[in-house]
Amino acid sequence: MLDKELVQHVAHLSKLEFDEADLEKFTLQLDEIIQMENELTAVDTTNVRPTTHIARQESTFRADEPQKGPSRTELLSNVPEQADGFIKVPSILTTEED
Repeated sequence: MLDKELVQHVAHLSKLEFDEADLEKFTLQLDEIIQMENELTAVDTTNVRPTTHIARQESTFRADEPQKGPSRTELLSNVPEQADGFIKVPSILTTEED
């Protein structure tokens, strides 16, 4: 059985504060949870496969296969200014001399 001192110690480590009524309530609840967990450990699961997901899901994404994209010339045909095959944009950095 779980005692109040242990619950109070764990609460202190977790930076939690409980009054006496809450401490009593949480001690009983935590003790019940631990008892249920102990019952589960007694179940023989020798031939049971581990469950990693409760729903059988299939990927709805398309296969990741390389595809031919637009050429650099096609991409640059829509930009207002270009230089040496790159998009030319206004400078956002200034020097202290400016």
